[in-house]
Amino acid sequence: MSNVDGFAACDIAVVGAGAAGLSAAIVAGERAAGRALNIVLLDGAKTIGAKILVSGGGRCNVTHDTVTPTDYFGNRRIIKNVLASRSVEDTIQWFASMGVMLKREDTGKLFPVTDTARTVLTALLTRCRNLGMTIRPSHRVTRIDTSADTGFLLQHSQGVLQARHVILATGGRSVPKSGSDGFGYDLAHRLGHTITTTVPALVPLVLDTRLFHRSLSGLSQEVELTTWVDGHTIDTRTGSLLWTHFGISGPVAMDASRFWTLAHARGEKALVSANFLPGLTQEEARDWFIHEAAHHPRRSLANALASRVPERLAEVLCTHAACNPQQAIAQVCRADRERLIAALTKLVLPIERDRGWNYAEVTAGGVPLEEINYRTMESKLVPGLYLIGELLDCDGRIGGFNFQWAWTTGFLAGRAVADR
Repeated sequence: MSNVDGFAACDIAVVGAGAAGLSAAIVAGERAAGRALNIVLLDGAKTIGAKILVSGGGRCNVTHDTVTPTDYFGNRRIIKNVLASRSVEDTIQWFASMGVMLKREDTGKLFPVTDTARTVLTALLTRCRNLGMTIRPSHRVTRIDTSADTGFLLQHSQGVLQARHVILATGGRSVPKSGSDGFGYDLAHRLGHTITTTVPALVPLVLDTRLFHRSLSGLSQEVELTTWVDGHTIDTRTGSLLWTHFGISGPVAMDASRFWTLAHARGEKALVSANFLPGLTQEEARDWFIHEAAHHPRRSLANALASRVPERLAEVLCTHAACNPQQAIAQVCRADRERLIAALTKLVLPIERDRGWNYAEVTAGGVPLEEINYRTMESKLVPGLYLIGELLDCDGRIGGFNFQWAWTTGFLAGRAVADR
């Protein structure tokens, strides 16, 4: 770093050395192509890349083989334009250029062939160092001021840094122990940006202890979840649900969680119901039940249900609906049958709360995309300021989509700032 008027100075200051920040810095360095571009990454955490290391169960789900705007929530017109600038194949090739080969799993998720996130982080940090960048952990930025003469003045825990351009890549509020505790929103707000409501997304949900989930802990099954807000259906999705000792997790619950957390934060009434017979309506489930009673009259209720749902769930659903699991299905009265059909196809899950920021994989909400130039990620309000990654009001579903957003927005900002 050079020195100007007693302060350390650089061309580009990247605030936050996570996925988006590292991507932006590397692309800017590569784009400079021999020009003396002084790039400094400041990160508040003691250890760089903690969030990358814990992602994907420690394997780092780098991206997904098919990425579309419908995999994200936010202003999809802008999201579409951002995603169009950087394809999945571009991401694959970019990582290959750093020595990281990716493999596709049956779910469409792409992981490093080594099955360890450390491979990804090491490659990114090595590339930064080879490009001559300065990486400063334990340098938490506390304030950013604009300067007519030098561009920006960044105050951090170790001093002051002048920069011609600033890339804000601080992340959201998820996994705060990694360093992304939401302070970036304060920095953006002080510079004039709006911050929409931020809530945990891709987060497990805690259920009322009176439900039967504890007895099913560890069980995974296909379920259709529907979310209502103030009586209106806003989301229906099918996927794998994992029962836990505290409530529900698994891809389908994690993806649905953002709708409940946002509604809850806004004071709206949100309900989530489960259909354990995905694709079947209550009427169709009733027809199946009647057919079973007619063709297998002596089969126990629990055994009949176990032909369609996991055996453990069949038992607890009978008990939940005040039915005898061992009763012959043909002997089940209409009232009992209707309670059981309701429990099978429209069980309202008594959600008490989400599991919190420490368990959330991403943040819903943030800086509105409308305040950013989607071609460059530069702020429309503050020239020379770029905002990328999770800081923005865009969150993707589970499966590598949020990393693809980080790499892509980082690419756009890095390319733009280097070209300037």
